Amino acid sequence: MSAIGAGEDSRQDWDRWWDRFVYWVPWVLLPLSTVLVLAQTGQGPGHRAIALGLTALASAWVLFGHTFAPPARLERLWPALVYVFGLVALGAVMMAHDIIFLLFAITPFFHAMVLPMPWAFAGVAAASFSLHTSTMGFPGTSTDTPFLQHLGLYAGVIVIQTLAIGGGLVVAQRSAEAHRERAVMVDRLEAALEENAGLHAQLLTQAREAGMLDERQRMAREIHDTLAQGLTGIVTQIQAAQRAGGIDGPALPHVGRALDLARDGLTEARRSVQALRPAQLEDSQLPEALGELTRRWAEESGVRPTLEVTGERTALSPAIEVSLFRVAQEALTNVAKHADATRVGVTLSYLDDMVLLDIRDDGNGMVTDTANGFGLRSMRQRIRGIGGTVEIESDPGDGTAVSAAVPVIGGAS
Repeated sequence: MSAIGAGEDSRQDWDRWWDRFVYWVPWVLLPLSTVLVLAQTGQGPGHRAIALGLTALASAWVLFGHTFAPPARLERLWPALVYVFGLVALGAVMMAHDIIFLLFAITPFFHAMVLPMPWAFAGVAAASFSLHTSTMGFPGTSTDTPFLQHLGLYAGVIVIQTLAIGGGLVVAQRSAEAHRERAVMVDRLEAALEENAGLHAQLLTQAREAGMLDERQRMAREIHDTLAQGLTGIVTQIQAAQRAGGIDGPALPHVGRALDLARDGLTEARRSVQALRPAQLEDSQLPEALGELTRRWAEESGVRPTLEVTGERTALSPAIEVSLFRVAQEALTNVAKHADATRVGVTLSYLDDMVLLDIRDDGNGMVTDTANGFGLRSMRQRIRGIGGTVEIESDPGDGTAVSAAVPVIGGAS
């Protein structure tokens, strides 16, 4: 555990301990003072009955005013004022009946914390005034001490006690507020660290995919510039030899087969180039490439799909563009093969941090075997590899919807 985490835990432990202490203060002091009052000798039944009545009243006041009170009520000024000053008044009445109830009368010093400043000072001052008036008497009521001396001692004790306890409450409240602010900052920092870790992982994934794409493009260029060009030259030379009439007799069938093999090899080389690097993305961005794809698909299938691009275009990395293009290509191929659709819609949506691709049709829908086919598994793996997701919704007779969502992180412009 880090030093910050350990410090936060210790402060939280202290706060919980203090909250429990304040919670239990009246429930320890009130029974204790009541027992001491009842245990006194020389007190009549009336005195004890009044003491028990005052104890019951104080218990109900604390129970419903603080212990079981909803936190929202104590956060409002007037209910909190009524509770604290009512508690002070109860303590004064109880001390007037029996000074031993002084033990319970110190409870407002702790419960004044429910009041905002400067009302907390007023609550502490009221409790101090009640306490010392009961113990020292009001200035001028004692004949044993000169008035000015009594007044100075009386006022000094109340002022010093109010400042000391009230200052402690201020420090405690400021400390609690600072602790809450630190806790919020720590939570935000942890959330930011988690988000940065996720972004870092996505960046690494996209960088890996971009490197793979660059390698595929390099291989496509190599195949195109070497193997395909060489096979093209072989086909051209054989065709030229045939036109010149220099090949006849037993060699003619072999030359024909060589020409066929060269043509097949050239076709496969061109197919490999096409598979490694979509030609539509060589000189254009994804929306234009999808436009070209849907146009050619319409010519081949006889169904003209609608293409809609929404949102502000965002520069996407090559890995994202190729992956989304392949998803559209695979989905449209499946529509042509299996759907028997009359309407097809392709939607590319640019959001703040996501790009969405949806291909929907009104065809036959998918059966289980088709939904788990190699093409769709490859589609999911491809999108998952760049940190995205693919969802497929389809019911027999209700068409199919293929939706791909990919996060956009720092696409190159």
